[in-house]
Amino acid sequence: MAEQEAVPGSPAGTPAGSGTGLPADSSVGTRVARWVTGLFAPQALVIVLPPLIGLMTGGWPGAGWGLVASALCGGVPAGVIMAGVRAGRLDSHHLVRRESRTRPLLVAMVAVIAALVLLAVLDAPRLLVATVTAMLAALALTVPITLRWKISFHAAVSAGTVVLLAHVLPAVPTLAAGAPVVALICWARVRLGHHTRAQVAAGAVSGAGSAWATLAAFGI
Repeated sequence: MAEQEAVPGSPAGTPAGSGTGLPADSSVGTRVARWVTGLFAPQALVIVLPPLIGLMTGGWPGAGWGLVASALCGGVPAGVIMAGVRAGRLDSHHLVRRESRTRPLLVAMVAVIAALVLLAVLDAPRLLVATVTAMLAALALTVPITLRWKISFHAAVSAGTVVLLAHVLPAVPTLAAGAPVVALICWARVRLGHHTRAQVAAGAVSGAGSAWATLAAFGI
């Protein structure tokens, strides 16, 4: 990961964008990259995706099931990360420092497992159960990697989201529209110096592959 520059006039060792995890560079490209990074943050996608899929496949009852999944899969980890940032244990909600990722990601795995068990026991819509299973599969693949190498969760979650949406929306236009968005997210992460090209590529492949394999395993 690229070193962050010090903020002019700040104490020595204070990283640029301290408290945000983003560099202080104000160029147009960097501002766009920051905006893209925030808009498509993994926590945001994980919170929005389940009720959206639930609504499209099961109407308002499906959306209700999706909100349950969102609260556990997205809300719980987001709350833990927010608390960590406020306490100074985490650099930002983007978890820029690889070594700071372990605890929040373990919390995320436990929360996703809890959501999966709850949805399965209560007979939630099958596609929603598959969606949460895909989240767990992606975490099971990427968490061990990130302990040694900073694979991109922005890329993984966005790519998996596109694959899942392509299952409930017309596939070709969804993939055609989604692929450039994933590419934009990958560009933003590299532009900000938070990942290498290899790390965002690996993340995208991991997320898309996990989602595709899960849907295939469910036979849907």
